Amino acid sequence: MHLTPTIETREEVMFFDTDCGGVVHNIAYLRMIETARTRLAALMGMKLREMAQTHLFPVVVRTEIDYKKPGKLGDELVIHGRLESVERVRFWCAFEMRRAEDNALLITCRQSLALVQMPEGRPVRLPDDWKVKYEHLMKA
Repeated sequence: MHLTPTIETREEVMFFDTDCGGVVHNIAYLRMIETARTRLAALMGMKLREMAQTHLFPVVVRTEIDYKKPGKLGDELVIHGRLESVERVRFWCAFEMRRAEDNALLITCRQSLALVQMPEGRPVRLPDDWKVKYEHLMKA
């Protein structure tokens, strides 16, 4: 049985996350997704300290985001993230952000990532063991 890596994080909307009307600014959502994605990557074997040593990083190459409803100052947000699909040199992660209080869907987001060897900036094929671990998520 193959498991899909998933993560749940929680964020409280702070003053610095909002505009003058107390509504979450679009860039703040991406910061919160960054936290969830970093923790999801760690579950997949890409821990921050190891990346700092190997200089092999998952790099975002595309972000798709849909804003459904606004988050507001003081809201507790629940971010669900999962590995969505795997290709030869890139993979997709999907995120959903909901307000804890009423489970309202605030945003949906997908991000495409590639592994990049730094400092050369050279894309690297995904690990061979992903073909087995994530076989159920493989795309042609």
